[in-house]
Parts: sequence; C-alpha cells; structure tokens
Amino acid sequence: MRLSCADWFGGYVLPPVLTEFCEKYPAVELELLISARLYNLARREADLAFRIIPFNNRDIVQRRLLDMPYGVYIAQNLPDPVVGDGEGQRLLSMDASTGTYPDTLWLQDRFPRAEIVLRSNNRHIQARMCASGLGIAVLPRPLGDQVPNLRRLTGMDTPPTRSIWMGYHRDLRDLGRLRAFVDLVVKHIAT
Repeated sequence: MRLSCADWFGGYVLPPVLTEFCEKYPAVELELLISARLYNLARREADLAFRIIPFNNRDIVQRRLLDMPYGVYIAQNLPDPVVGDGEGQRLLSMDASTGTYPDTLWLQDRFPRAEIVLRSNNRHIQARMCASGLGIAVLPRPLGDQVPNLRRLTGMDTPPTRSIWMGYHRDLRDLGRLRAFVDLVVKHIAT
C-alpha cells in the first residue's frame, strides 16, 4: 500500500500508526512516499495521502483529521528574541515559490525587522538548522517538540494551525488493508 505525506508528518506523526499496522498485518507491505509533491490519487500514484490542503477531485474520499498545532522554536542555548521587533534576529522560512504559508506571514509579522536567512520546502531541514542556532522557525509541534536542542518559545500568541487532510480514491474504500490503516490513523491521530 502506497502512502504519501510531507517529510515531518511521515517522520514524527505516522510512526506509531506504521508500527502498529506492520505488527498487526505483517503480510501487507507499506511504501511511504515522502515528498512536497502532491501525488495524484485519481491516477493511483498513491493509495492514501495526507495533506495540509483539501483534495479537489470528487472521486477522492477525504477526511479532516485534525488541526495541527504549530510553535515558534529557537536553539536551546539562545536567548529569547524580542517579539515585535526582530532587529538582529534571523528567520527560517518556508520556500514561497509554491504560494504563501500562514505561519511564514505570522512569523514575519512578529519579528518585522528580522532577516530571512534560509527558505526551505522541508520542515525537517528547518528544524535541524534552527537547532544549530541559525535562526527562529515556526514548526509543527510534533516535529519541533521532538528535535533535540530546540525549545519552544512561550509568552507570545501561537502561530496559526493547519488542517491535516487524509484522502484516498473512492474505489479503494472497501479494500480491507486500507480500511484497517485508516482506522489506526483515526485511533492515533484524529481529534
């Protein structure tokens, strides 16, 4: 069964689901496609996908799983930055070539005089660079809370959440292994 999701979701949210599924159903082989690319479920490029935007094809069965919380992170050894200013601070941001991200705009609004030092389409890279002391990043909490040498800033408003959507082609809805996987996803992740 082919699954598609973003790097951070596959590495920091799905592992308990993958582990339990593989233990319960050892005969089913899972293939996890980690990519910023949106695989086309109608063309069967993947069987099940997780995204931050809803699916727009009427043949796709979709469900909003949860509103993912985000946090502001900085390297463990760095002092708290001054919110509302940002002078002398560096920001790690999403690559804007595919559109804008609410968390990126939110971060720039909180630190208007800060310099964007790195843009990346990979949240894990942002987290690693943030932990190395390169700058401030907004990250999904499951990622930011698990990366060593990062700490979440408190005492400020929180970044906007993003909905996580799960979808699969309607022709697969009666497939036993897919149903079993979806049930585990709902058990572990859905709110």
